Formats: sequence, structure tokens, C-alpha cells
Amino acid sequence: MDIDSTIQEKNSVFNMLWNQFKWFPIKLINKISNIANNTINIGKNDPRKIWHAAKVGLSLTLVILFYYSWPLYHSFEQSAIMAVLTVMVAFEYTAGATISKCLNIAFATALGVSLGIGAKYLAEFCGKEGEPIILGCLVFILGALGTFTRFYPHMQRRYDYGCMFSVATFSLVTVSGDRYLELVKHRISTIMVSVATVMVISLVIRPVWAGKDLHNLIIANLEKLASFLDGFECEYFQAIGEGSKDKEKGFLEAFKSVLGSKATEESLANFAWWEPANGPFRFNNPGKEYLKIGNLGRDCACHLHALSGHLKSKSKAPTEFHRRTEEACKRIITKSSNALKCLALSIKTRIQPPSSTGEPDPFNAKFAIDELKAALLITTKTISEEDTIDVIKAMSVASILIDVTRCVNEISKAVGELSIKARFQKEEKKKDNSTSIEALEKLPTPRLQLLHRGIVNAAVKEEENPIGAIKGEHVVCEIHAIEKEIKAEGK
Repeated sequence: MDIDSTIQEKNSVFNMLWNQFKWFPIKLINKISNIANNTINIGKNDPRKIWHAAKVGLSLTLVILFYYSWPLYHSFEQSAIMAVLTVMVAFEYTAGATISKCLNIAFATALGVSLGIGAKYLAEFCGKEGEPIILGCLVFILGALGTFTRFYPHMQRRYDYGCMFSVATFSLVTVSGDRYLELVKHRISTIMVSVATVMVISLVIRPVWAGKDLHNLIIANLEKLASFLDGFECEYFQAIGEGSKDKEKGFLEAFKSVLGSKATEESLANFAWWEPANGPFRFNNPGKEYLKIGNLGRDCACHLHALSGHLKSKSKAPTEFHRRTEEACKRIITKSSNALKCLALSIKTRIQPPSSTGEPDPFNAKFAIDELKAALLITTKTISEEDTIDVIKAMSVASILIDVTRCVNEISKAVGELSIKARFQKEEKKKDNSTSIEALEKLPTPRLQLLHRGIVNAAVKEEENPIGAIKGEHVVCEIHAIEKEIKAEGK
């Protein structure tokens, strides 16, 4: 029995190994196919990444060819390795990040070399015995100060790499012995060749501007917030038994990326500060205004995240409270969504929103909030004890919607500040298709021929009366002695 069990175990192990070996070529082909497909997708989604890889390869090739030229090779053969490493370290994806690193390396090298030469001259006055002590103390002091300086937020954001590089260069010069001048010459030549090559190729061949990426990121975040509001309205207020259960719910996950975009926005704004004049902004890149809009957008996304929790806990059967507040909630969601889309379009087209041009703001936050509060005040009087829990949930949704409306109003103000800082163009109104509000107010009131006397309150729809829709006014017509006027005209 033991022999049979041993033989069976050996056979099972052999079969397992054979199956793995038999399917290994297929698994390898599938793995290679997946890697190739992922590579193709990355290139299709953002062709700039392919150009970036080609630019890095071109920079390395040029630096190597430069040092391989015969007159220079024997003089700089030790520096060629440092030149290649400098290119790999300094070349970043965006032009702003590349310029930031190149300038940090250049100025840090100059500062480190200057301090190193000064330290060497100072140590020589102390003789051979005192030189190591002086140099050791200076290296400790400068290394500690340079490292501590990196903890300052402003220095860490813009000059972190320069602080580190200056300490490294100073240390190399001080420990180089009597040949420190030769090291300085090689160090400076290496940095000049590498930095010049990287900056020229990065700025000349298909540059990737961090300011433009920040511009597009803010637009995408506002559109994601608007998309969530549209999806929430359809999902939360759909009638019981209606609506597709397999409805695409991507809006529930799309807006969450807004919550984690702070680091990316700050990084892009920092790199955009280093970039030369480009695009419509020239030297007036409004990085702070973009960051303000991004922060307000994240505040709004936090409220939307709380709102998304109510999709899972919504009541199965709508109560009377739901029915009476549904229209007010839908209107406030629609207005907030349309306002976010309008603001995103304003940033995309670089056209000033109505709020910054002195025109009436189509998104009246106070009016929308007051309208929802009035609906809540009227409806709470009809609450029954059985529906108390569902009503509390619905009131929570309404409260969050009010907070969302206020956030959208703040975003609207921030976009107005951005449009002024970035000098967005004013929207040109076509004479045939649009009429200004002042012109509408000057239009003569049509003559009403009524056979009664008194006052008529005209109920006008928002589509038919844009002035009343904006100002929230009622039209009152007072008629006196219309019959006599009609008879007089008949004669």
C-alpha cells in the first residue's frame, strides 16, 4: 500500500509539472500580448508619452556623442558618466518640471563650487594639521543647514533639489584633495553640457506644458461634479419600478478622483511657475486662482460623497414628503449641474462667465436655496409618525443639496476672479440671436384690450419672460376704462 501511494504521489507531481510546462508557452504568449496591448493603449491615450521617451533617448545620444568626439574624449572621459546620469535625473515629463530641475542643478552647482573653493582656501591657512578639522566642521555645518532648509514649505516646493545638489557638490569639492580645481572644471562642464541639452530638447520638441495640464484638470474636475449631479438626479428620484437596473453608474466613482487631485494640482501649479511664456496666458499664469477653484471643487466633492451614501438607503416607497419636495430638489440639482457645466465651458473657451461681466448671474444661489427651504417649511407640517425616518433621510438630502449650492456659488465667484486675472475674453453677443436685458426692458408693453376693469396678475413662464425669470418679479397690469377706448377707436 505504501508503495502504491508513493507511486501515485509521484505521478500526480509529474502530471502537475507536465501541465505547467505544457501551458507555459500559451501563458507566455498571452502575457506578451497583454503587455503589447497595454503599451499600445498608453500610446493612444496620451501620445505625448511616446514623444517624451523619444526625447530622453535623443538627449542621451547627443550627450554620449559629444563626449565620444575624439578631441574631447580623453579630457572628459570621467565626466561622461556624470553627464549621462544628469540627463536621466533632470529630464522630466513636463517642461516646467524639467526647467525646475535644470535650473536647480545649475545654480546649486555654482553655489556648491563657490563655497567649496572658499572652504579649501580657508582650510589652507590652518596648515596640514588643521585643514581636515576645518573642512569637517564646514561640511557638517553646511550639510545640516542645507538639509534643514529643505523643511521650509517654500524651499521644499521649489528648491528642494537645489539644496540637496549644492550640499553634494560642496562635499565633493572639499574631499577632492589638491586636485579640486580639476574637479570643478569637469563638474561645471558636465552640468553645462547636460543641462543645455535637456532644456533645449524639452522646450523645442513637442513640449508638455504643466500650465495647460492644470487648466484641463480643473475643467475635467468641474465636469465630473456636474456629471455626478445629473446621475444622482436620475438615480435617486426615479419612480419605483422604473429606470434601468443595469444603468451605468460610473458617475459614482468618477467624482471621487476629484478628492485625490490636490497633490497633482499643486505639483502642476508649481511647475507652471517655472515655465516661460506660452499659450494665451503668457507671463500671467494664474496658478493660485486655479488652486482656489480646485480646493472649492474638493469641498463640493465632499458633499457629493455624503450625498452618494443616500442612494443605497433611499426609501422603497416615496412618501408624501418626497413627492412635495421632489420638484424643488430637482430644480436645485439641475441649476447646480448647469452652473458647473457653464463654468467649465467658460474656463475651456476662456470666455468670462456672466457673473464677472456685470450681467445677472443665471445661477441665483440664494433664490434656489430659498425655494427649497420654502418647500421644506410647507411640507414638514404634513409629516406623519410612520414616515419620520424616511423624512429625516429626505431632509438630510435636501440639507446637503443646499450646501452643494453654496459651494457651486463659491466656485462661480472663483471662476470670475480667474477670468479677470487671466484676462478672459468677454462674450460677444450676436445681434440676431440674443438681446440684452436693457433692450428687453425698453420694449413697449403690448396694449391689452379687455372688457373688464381691475388688476390682472399675469402668470408668465420663465422661458417666455427672461427678465422675470432673472429678477423673480410678477407682472401686474392695471386697466381703466378700456371699453370707452375701444368704442372711440371703433368710431
